[in-house]
Amino acid sequence: MAAMTDAPLPRGEAARRLGALGLVLPRVPPPRGAFLPFSRIGPTLWLAGQICEWEGEVRFTGPVPDVATGQRAAELCALNLLAALSLALEGDLDRVVRCHRLGGFVQVSPGWPDVPKAVNGASDLMARLFGEAGRHARTAVGVAGLPADASVEVDGIFEVR
Repeated sequence: MAAMTDAPLPRGEAARRLGALGLVLPRVPPPRGAFLPFSRIGPTLWLAGQICEWEGEVRFTGPVPDVATGQRAAELCALNLLAALSLALEGDLDRVVRCHRLGGFVQVSPGWPDVPKAVNGASDLMARLFGEAGRHARTAVGVAGLPADASVEVDGIFEVR
């Protein structure tokens, strides 16, 4: 497995908001397969799915037992997305024009009805960090399994300058 990547330290207004929220970005986790953490065409940046890991340790595994746990796991995924975004933007998160879409995948038992509520953990973080520009379209899907038995995975599409 490739080593984790240190993104440049975030700077600017978005970095100040992160600090005010009491949040720090982890190092960018290495991909768990043959893909890149991000791809960019013009102003559109696609972020590969990030699981709920911190510094290489998957913090939430197996099916999500309740909404609160799912939201914490999804927020951790969002922090990993933001770390990859910071890497792509050389630390300048103020270059984000808008978060257009998040895709959330939640490992659940069959019939668990609260997948969208769990993915709100990622959506809410984007809105707190970027304001109106953090509001986005979204997919939330319940699944039988995820990489490393992670409980949640989230990917994203951003417009950047």
